[in-house]
Amino acid sequence: MAQTIRFGISLDDELLRQFDSLCEKRGSPNRSEAIRDLIRAALVEDRWEQDCSIVAGTLTMVFDHHKSDLAQRLTEEQHEYHDLIITTLHVHLDHDNCLEVLALKGEARHLRALANKLLTIKGVKTGQLVISSTGKDLP
Repeated sequence: MAQTIRFGISLDDELLRQFDSLCEKRGSPNRSEAIRDLIRAALVEDRWEQDCSIVAGTLTMVFDHHKSDLAQRLTEEQHEYHDLIITTLHVHLDHDNCLEVLALKGEARHLRALANKLLTIKGVKTGQLVISSTGKDLP
């Protein structure tokens, strides 16, 4: 088990007040846990920026399924990246709109390429790629 190291940080009182307010709003049990969460988030972001890092993520899209051949085009593009896609979820939001969520794992650059390819297809209304760690390298 890893050894816990204690260290001090200096903050001005207003920054600390705002941080404590954020901790309370998010339900953090204490400042230490909140700081650990921030450090982990920074490490995940750093790994995401390294093109060859293996990351996990989700791509969420909303699109109009009435657009001509859109569902077929999305499926065809997904098949090109089948090695990155773990699973998909397709939900009918209303008569016109669908929500599709792709669970992904692979090199960060490939996940970004897939997201860019799918999100720029005409008829996709909105979407977002969210990158996370696989957890393997985080304490």
